[in-house]
Amino acid sequence: MNKNTPRVPYLKNWKIPYSDKIFRVIQEFSLTEKVVFFFFVTLLCISAVMLLWRVNKSFLVEVPEYGGSLTEGILGSPRFINPLLAISDIDRDLTSLVYSGLLKTDPDGALVPDLAQSYTITDDGRTYTFKLKDNVHFHDGVKVTADDVVFTIEQIKDPLLKSPRKTNWDGVTVNKIDDTTIEFSLHQPYSPFIQNLTLGILPKHIWKTATADEFPFSQYNIKPVGSGPYKITNIAYTSGGLPSEYTFSSFHSYALGRPYIDTITVKAYPNEKDIIDAFRNGDVQSIYGITPQKLSGVPSDSDMVMVAPLPRVFGVFFNQNMAPVLVNKEVRMALSMATDKKQIVDTVLGGYGQSIIHAIPPKILAETEGTRVTEEDIADAKALLEKNGWKLNDDGIYQKTDKKQTTLLQFSLSTSAAPELKAVAQMLQEQWRKIGAQVDIKIFEVGDLNQNIIRPRKYDALLFGEVIGRDLDLYPFWHSSGRVDPGLNIALYTSLRVDKILEDIRRTTDGSQQEVLYKKFNTEIESDLPAIFIYSPYFIYIVPNNIHNIHLGQLTTPGERWNGIHTWYIETSNVWKLFAK
Repeated sequence: MNKNTPRVPYLKNWKIPYSDKIFRVIQEFSLTEKVVFFFFVTLLCISAVMLLWRVNKSFLVEVPEYGGSLTEGILGSPRFINPLLAISDIDRDLTSLVYSGLLKTDPDGALVPDLAQSYTITDDGRTYTFKLKDNVHFHDGVKVTADDVVFTIEQIKDPLLKSPRKTNWDGVTVNKIDDTTIEFSLHQPYSPFIQNLTLGILPKHIWKTATADEFPFSQYNIKPVGSGPYKITNIAYTSGGLPSEYTFSSFHSYALGRPYIDTITVKAYPNEKDIIDAFRNGDVQSIYGITPQKLSGVPSDSDMVMVAPLPRVFGVFFNQNMAPVLVNKEVRMALSMATDKKQIVDTVLGGYGQSIIHAIPPKILAETEGTRVTEEDIADAKALLEKNGWKLNDDGIYQKTDKKQTTLLQFSLSTSAAPELKAVAQMLQEQWRKIGAQVDIKIFEVGDLNQNIIRPRKYDALLFGEVIGRDLDLYPFWHSSGRVDPGLNIALYTSLRVDKILEDIRRTTDGSQQEVLYKKFNTEIESDLPAIFIYSPYFIYIVPNNIHNIHLGQLTTPGERWNGIHTWYIETSNVWKLFAK
């Protein structure tokens, strides 16, 4: 330093104490001593670094980061990405990404606020009051208000719109209290009503000029604007002008927080073969809706197969008005005893389902599962028939003569052309043949079955599936008021006791009391045997292993697999526990 340079008091030379002496000592070492010395010094440094690394690692946790993308293949072509009109699985899938409701069902099945900040229910169970969050918006930046909620409900109740969800809102009055408060009034208590409030909310400023006739033809059914976790950023079309690929980006202002996965791409395929080929070729990363028979060999080592129970009850529903032979209870009992439900699940569903014995889906109350049928069960079924006057004829078919009228144990079994149901029908035909029943199988295309067979109730026995909602409302399926079209009581079942039980279930919100009533319902149905309940299928979802925090829980529709999609993540980082949320 130049003597004329001003001295700065805080600048000084720093030295390691005794460093000169240490270096002189090292220089006096022999070559061997130096090698040994530096070996141990190096070892000490490495050990120190490893120790620090382990200490640091013990304080680190992995946390999700924003980023990444997922491409999913779906069967079908979207028509109504609209919560009021959605009818197909792909419609409901995309609607669940785009729209959000006052409430949302989380993967565990619990209802949680979505657009709503809070809500209250009066003691009589007839008035529900909801308060919106202060800062919720649609994808175009317009704020969500009570006007949007009232508008959505008024549209769904319009009979000219013919919304498939209209019946959920019959007898409900909706009123705007202020810009963020909405009140729903029911004519009478109805415990499943609160499930309706997961309905996606339409933006009034976009839809207000559309008449009921124009609603189904609006471009916003294909290019929707909602307030859900993802917004549409691009649409690709087929040569025929149909949407074939949707690209969604995460909505940063979503009410429950910005989704972690930045981009979701949904590709539509016309059939199962094409979607499987796309998966194998790497064009899509995740798929669902694959039949168990074609599931083998589809996933690779980098994928996982997730399953979730579906509240769907498949069984044979007897129409005793069309087939007098089925009026005989011993016949229905014998058919039930000979039905090998486990064999059906293992063979037709490949084990991706559960055999059942009740009209209530499994995992709702106590576990209910059928067992394998033995030769002894077959013998017991035959003995029951013979005890009640049935005798085998020369063709090996049971018949019964009463007042000079002979009745054959013969009836038809109607079902849809779905491969799974056709296979089940054929197995039932074989199983029931063992107890001397002659069953003629009738196969119909889905539209034909619904329109010309189920609605006019033109079947002896019907192999069909009931989709039970999350609210577990069995009223539409078993109350006597639903025996004729458009009712869903396809067994044409009548019981004053069951009618009263179902009405009581609707009126009570007490979970423990509802459970008591459900058990009474099971007892009555089991005694009267209007149907044979066979199985509940599993939802099968194939996703890549790099998607974290997926929890399917119990689904009612495939679209509900995305109920928690805003919490799924791909990218991660490591931070100290102190700074983790």
